[in-house]
Amino acid sequence: CLGNSVTANLPDGADKAVPELKLSIEDPENGDYVKLRGGSDEEEEESPAGCWIGSVTSVWFWVKLISLVAFLGLLAFVIIKWIAPFLIEKELIPFIKWVRSTFSIPVLGLLLFASVALFPSILLPSSPSMWMAGLTFGYGNGFLLILSAASIGVTLPFLIGHLFLHKMQEWLKQYPKKAAILRAAGEGTWFHQFQAVTLIRVSPFPYMVYNYCALASGVHYGPYILGSLVGMVPEIFVSIYTGIMLRTLAVASDKRHGLSAVEIVVNVLGFCVTASATIVCTIYAKKKLSAMQSEEVETC
Repeated sequence: CLGNSVTANLPDGADKAVPELKLSIEDPENGDYVKLRGGSDEEEEESPAGCWIGSVTSVWFWVKLISLVAFLGLLAFVIIKWIAPFLIEKELIPFIKWVRSTFSIPVLGLLLFASVALFPSILLPSSPSMWMAGLTFGYGNGFLLILSAASIGVTLPFLIGHLFLHKMQEWLKQYPKKAAILRAAGEGTWFHQFQAVTLIRVSPFPYMVYNYCALASGVHYGPYILGSLVGMVPEIFVSIYTGIMLRTLAVASDKRHGLSAVEIVVNVLGFCVTASATIVCTIYAKKKLSAMQSEEVETC
């Protein structure tokens, strides 16, 4: 085995040691081999340690995920079993009875459509209206009502943004790091803009602010409206599911009997799946946006 260090004379006259090079040769007496490698023994010992650290990290990730799901399940059980019935009996049931006695189904649908379409323009949340749409119309009709109204709700601020275009552009220049995500959404191809807008809608970024800033970032209306609607689908389903669950709890409370064990398990599992899917989508969108923001900052 050759393992001696060699000294090389460099052009500047300084002597430096060349890293040790070890060769693999066969011993004719016992047939043993010496492994061919470059570098020190300490570097070879780092590889198993790195694999061990990676396995521990993977196990810790699953521990945290299981703990999160268990916590959400316990929280859902407590809410469905004790907290929700009390609030529903005192607040929700009287409100539902008042709404049904005051408005017909077509009028209620028109009011919910108008609130979802207009509230984002005046910076008011439309989630309660989405819950009511799910409670009243269910998944199919509720989804169509909310999606059609949301298309107007994101279009109006985009058009109104023309009046404040110059001010929005000046704001983006004053906060380059904070506005990097918005600028990244307005660059690139049509598909790149669509992807960026979708991620912004899924992420916890304040969408009502983005509605007015989108035009100043240079995004086109086509990818903006399509990305907005696709990105809002998870929120719409969560809102509809929330409304349906509230209706189920309201019916159970109004009939003066609690939920059965099967109904509680189904509602708890549904809550856990919905919450977990929302959290995963939000984390993924946030990471992708952070990567896009870093690329935008580097190019500035």
